[in-house]
Amino acid sequence: MFEWPVKIIPNGITQAVERSSNAHRNMTHGTSGRTFFLDAANQNLAAIPPGILELRELEEVHLENNDIEEIPQEIQYLENIKVLYLNNNRLSKLCPQLGRLSRLEGLDLSDNPILPSWIPVLSSIRSLRQLRLYRTQVGEIPTDICKHLHHLELLGLSGNRLKSLPKEIVNQTKLRELYLKQNQFEVFPPELCVLRNLVIIDLDENRLTALPEEIGRLTRLQKFYVARNSLQGLPESLCQCDKLSVLDLSYNRLHSLPRTLGSLSEMTEVALSGNPLEKVPRLLCKWTALQLLYLCNAGLRSLRRSFRRLVNLRFLDLSQNQMQGFPLQICSLRNLEILALDDNKIGKLPSDFGALSKLKILGLSGNQFISFPEEIFSLESLEKLYIGQDQGAKLTSVPEDIGKLQSLKELHIENNHLEYLPVALGSMPNLEVLDCRHNLLKQLPDAICQAQALRELLLENNLLTQLPEDLDSLVNLDVLTLMDNPMEDPPEEVYTEGKEAIFAYLKNKRHMKIVATKIQSWWRGMMVLKGIGKFSELLRVRKKGKNSLKSKSGKKGGKEKPAKEKKK
Repeated sequence: MFEWPVKIIPNGITQAVERSSNAHRNMTHGTSGRTFFLDAANQNLAAIPPGILELRELEEVHLENNDIEEIPQEIQYLENIKVLYLNNNRLSKLCPQLGRLSRLEGLDLSDNPILPSWIPVLSSIRSLRQLRLYRTQVGEIPTDICKHLHHLELLGLSGNRLKSLPKEIVNQTKLRELYLKQNQFEVFPPELCVLRNLVIIDLDENRLTALPEEIGRLTRLQKFYVARNSLQGLPESLCQCDKLSVLDLSYNRLHSLPRTLGSLSEMTEVALSGNPLEKVPRLLCKWTALQLLYLCNAGLRSLRRSFRRLVNLRFLDLSQNQMQGFPLQICSLRNLEILALDDNKIGKLPSDFGALSKLKILGLSGNQFISFPEEIFSLESLEKLYIGQDQGAKLTSVPEDIGKLQSLKELHIENNHLEYLPVALGSMPNLEVLDCRHNLLKQLPDAICQAQALRELLLENNLLTQLPEDLDSLVNLDVLTLMDNPMEDPPEEVYTEGKEAIFAYLKNKRHMKIVATKIQSWWRGMMVLKGIGKFSELLRVRKKGKNSLKSKSGKKGGKEKPAKEKKK
């Protein structure tokens, strides 16, 4: 089954991306020729170059993903710096002079082995608005940070060992984004309920069992992430957070939702996967602004009639449920672009399935289709189709009408009983990935060589003995897998070396065939020139063997009749 790439992710967790390896070319100069921006990320630096510390006008510096072990005292001379990225280095200490950067607003020290005793140094940087300390093994937040950093708007503490927050956190009245994912909280920090400006709270992957009623005070809360905890219920007061638009409750122990939540009219993204719901909560169908809905592995057998009201849905995940048939309500969701129905018990699709004209990605793996569902062929916008049957019934063929899906980029039909592939695959100009692993394929159609957009051709564990001789014409192919096939041509010692070796073999084989044809033509021409006869006679000569030429002048060793004597 395909693991869906779309996932609700807190927007505030923005780590610096990889940048060019040449730091000197990654500078931004003002009109006066002064340097304001410098990128020295990914340089394998063991220390901050002194030359950088001499650029007194710098406002933003990227030094992430290096091997820097300490921050020199001279850092204090960067008086104008506003943003400093030092994440993913080897810092264990923080020099006190860091606290003299009076204009610093953004600091990222994530993924460094900083000793707890040095964290208080940060409390001196009174101008900080964004502080990221992800995965630094912090066990507690020093109270000085909460007392003195009054301008913080973003505090990133995910991936640490926190069990609680200091009471002084209530001083962070300007805090808008708080990231506490992957810590050890067993109780929702009650102090957060007085931080009225909070817009995003991320408490995914902790040990929470309940949420306080006071959470309703967070009337500006827009995104709330509490996935992978042990919540058994939600407070009714959550309905007072009427700005809430994103709610991730995945993989808790929820059987239902409070009816009062139906008033949350701005909800656009909801994740309820992995909860023992068994039925779609009735109130959910009131959230008509929903665009993304995750209901994977929720014990669902059907959908409510009112589900058809969710006409703005673009993404719907109903995989790993107990759906006995295709829910007809889905056909009313004309804006759907991604639909996951993998690992259910669906055996056929409705005739009006084509109404989902905007569908781009469709997951039907692990269902009970006896034959390939031809209703799919009316989806002209479809780009990715997953119908591999790692469980459930097996498909034995793919119709030639697959060629109607001219927009298709990926076709995943692994774990079936296919013996042949349709010739029409060669006429699909956008096909980039063809996954046919674990089937019964005996040969590939020569037409596959015309699918010039192919980047990946996965053929492991089939019954293939040879490849099309022009397969190397697929100039965009990056991945070709042939393991666990009874291959004869090319032999094992070739195909185990990978695509380049396979293509070289095919090219050489084709060249040798051309040479052999030329030699044969030359030989035939020479035989004609030597006077053995016309070409057609030459062929007869070859058929009769060496003795056939002698038969023209009689049998070997035969006696001539005596001539009659003349009358005298």
